Amino acid sequence: MPALPRIRRTLPAIVAAAGILATGLLADPAVAEEKPTLTVYTYDSFSADWGPGPQLKAAFEKTCGCTLDFVGLEDGVAILNRLKLEGPSTKADIALGLTSDLIPEAKATGMFAKSGIDTSGLTVPTGFSDDVFVPYDYSYLAFVYDTETVKTPPKSLDDLVSGDPGQKIVIEDPRTSTPGLGFLLWMKAVYGDEAAAKWKALQPRILTVTPGWSEAYGLFTKGEVPIVLSYTTSPAYHEIEEGTERYKAAGFSEGQYLQIEVAGILKDSPHAELASEFLAFLVGKDAQSVLPTTNWTLPVRGDVELPAAFSHLVTVAKPLLIDADTVAKNRRAWTNEWLQAVGAR
Repeated sequence: MPALPRIRRTLPAIVAAAGILATGLLADPAVAEEKPTLTVYTYDSFSADWGPGPQLKAAFEKTCGCTLDFVGLEDGVAILNRLKLEGPSTKADIALGLTSDLIPEAKATGMFAKSGIDTSGLTVPTGFSDDVFVPYDYSYLAFVYDTETVKTPPKSLDDLVSGDPGQKIVIEDPRTSTPGLGFLLWMKAVYGDEAAAKWKALQPRILTVTPGWSEAYGLFTKGEVPIVLSYTTSPAYHEIEEGTERYKAAGFSEGQYLQIEVAGILKDSPHAELASEFLAFLVGKDAQSVLPTTNWTLPVRGDVELPAAFSHLVTVAKPLLIDADTVAKNRRAWTNEWLQAVGAR
């Protein structure tokens, strides 16, 4: 680090300068009154330098008269776990990154308030209506593969489960990760009571189970595993940012599990009005136009123009989604079933 320049001042000069500065601060109401800080719990890839967080922060702060602070956690399920742990003492004003599967469980905490946002004009596959949580993007789960390594990708969930155990996959933990939870539900939606047996059949293919999406995708892009649980939209990143079509998403004949991401306002937030303004901003056209090429998801507005790379993605003819109330009633039992089958700790 370069050396700092030396500044010599006499004590009287320092005191005088401090007095002038203090007078100026008191005379300027904009400086004297500290800006409110709106704290948003989200997942780490959203708040990262390459995620949508920095662009959304800059745009919202231009008009809100506030400081927007994104706190990046492991993944979507980890956000809910953190809020349960902190309870009313949480510093969060907004939770951003839960999925629609977790809405009943999140509401059961008693920690969320009505959003005040009209979502009737938003477009989400299978529909969406809720007075507390606001959908801001969606995608479909998919297994993304490296075409230089995988010459015959799975074309169905059955292909994946019964495939070559020497060709490893990496998945995320349903206890901490929203794609991990989504895959748990995907297996249940397709196999029902046979899910435990199918998990056992799949287990030899699983190289590792990561806490969140970032770790799993990092292993994939480093070439440590040829197939990763991600999204149908993930290949658009590689085409747009890297100029390559090397990575593809496998379309499954049984359908792809739909993941709708939502945001909600904490009931005890001292900045409820500001939080509602942010959610309205989040589903506005400007913010929605940022998400596809930073969060690599699909917008919930029909008037957002998508880059050409998005037309090359897997077309999902059969969205799969388990009713959220059913998920809430069974998530613990289904997770325990998964734990016993794959031997995760």
